[in-house]
Amino acid sequence: MHTPPPPSSSSSSSNSIWVLSSIKLQFFARIRRFLQSKATRKRRNQPRNRAEQNNNDNNKVEKVVETVQVMEKHEEEKEEEEDSAIMLQRTVKKLHFGSWEEKEVAAKDIGNLAKEDLKVRKLITELGVVPVLVSMVASDVATRRRAALVALIHLADGTYTNKAMIVEAGILSKLPNTVDNVDESTINEFSELLLSLSSLANTQFHFPSLDFLPSLRHILESNSSSLDTKTSCLGALYNFSSVLENAGALVSCGIVPILLELSSRKETSEKALASLGNLLVSMMGKKAIENSCLVPKNFIEILSWEDKPKCQELSVYILMILAHQSSSQREKMAQAGIVPVLLEVVLLGSSLAQKRALKLLQWFKDERQTKMGPHSGPQTPRFASMGSPVNQREATEGKKMMKSLVKQSLHRNMEIITHRANAAGDSSRFKSLVISTSSKSLPY
Repeated sequence: MHTPPPPSSSSSSSNSIWVLSSIKLQFFARIRRFLQSKATRKRRNQPRNRAEQNNNDNNKVEKVVETVQVMEKHEEEKEEEEDSAIMLQRTVKKLHFGSWEEKEVAAKDIGNLAKEDLKVRKLITELGVVPVLVSMVASDVATRRRAALVALIHLADGTYTNKAMIVEAGILSKLPNTVDNVDESTINEFSELLLSLSSLANTQFHFPSLDFLPSLRHILESNSSSLDTKTSCLGALYNFSSVLENAGALVSCGIVPILLELSSRKETSEKALASLGNLLVSMMGKKAIENSCLVPKNFIEILSWEDKPKCQELSVYILMILAHQSSSQREKMAQAGIVPVLLEVVLLGSSLAQKRALKLLQWFKDERQTKMGPHSGPQTPRFASMGSPVNQREATEGKKMMKSLVKQSLHRNMEIITHRANAAGDSSRFKSLVISTSSKSLPY
């Protein structure tokens, strides 16, 4: 007889199947939640990643564009340099071997090229253009001469070597002996080139000759010369006068009278005075200035130019040199009325002019005391006692009289100064203050 299986075995198998199914369901649910969360994070980060990617792409594009632009710029510069080199070669060839018309055009082209850069100027001179340009300066054709001068002016700008080459090529001998038959533009360019070349005087360069000085004098004397032309010539004269060895040639050429005349004109005074100050250092220059009938009147008049402080400083400097160890010059200055003018400079001038004016006033004061020392008051016999009451009383009266004279003189000087300076306020109060001041505090 067949026996059926026990019921416990069937129930246990069904339970195990149910548990296994439950585990699988839980596992797949967790897998599903994990995949869903990962997809959600990916969707959230996707816009940020796209923006970063776009920025990176834009940066790369910009870098590529910049690189292309730089390369194109280098190519353009290279092409320009090649074109300039070819043009320069053709220009120099025309200047050396062309006709006079071609030389004139080449000189204009060289002037334009020389404006660009210092390196270009040095390169052009190395090609041997200077002697040809200098020879063209002596041409009778005004346009040809002017083109060469303009080119030389630009070539000389800012380079010692080019200036020396131009001088050594003989440009100074090409200056016109007279300006009567030369147009104003050519004279102006001559003076501008001479001003540039004269800076070599401040170096160790030795000028082969100063034969051009008569031409320079004619330009300054000419009424047709413009102010710019004369200013350039005065600047050149200042550079040449700064070399002591050139003083003799400048004085012999008759430059001093011209400088004295130009120093009396406000528009040219400063540069003329500076050159005169340089010439005063030499004995020959000082003697030529002292012997002029315009001295010291011109310099004293310049001291009253309140709107030209630099001219005042230079003028009082020249007067100091003239008055130093020269009683005759000091006497001429005193007779010309220098003391009130010096007092005005002391009160209203620049600091440097004040110091120099005070020094001059001290010299006049010392000289006056020296002259008046033996005559200050009535004299007593030699045998009179120095300590007697009569002698002391007379000496006291003499001192009082001198103080009174000094105060009166100062009062008159203050009236002149107040009138010239147009000072605001109560002038009588200012005068009374000055009069009450002790004479011991006065510079004179």
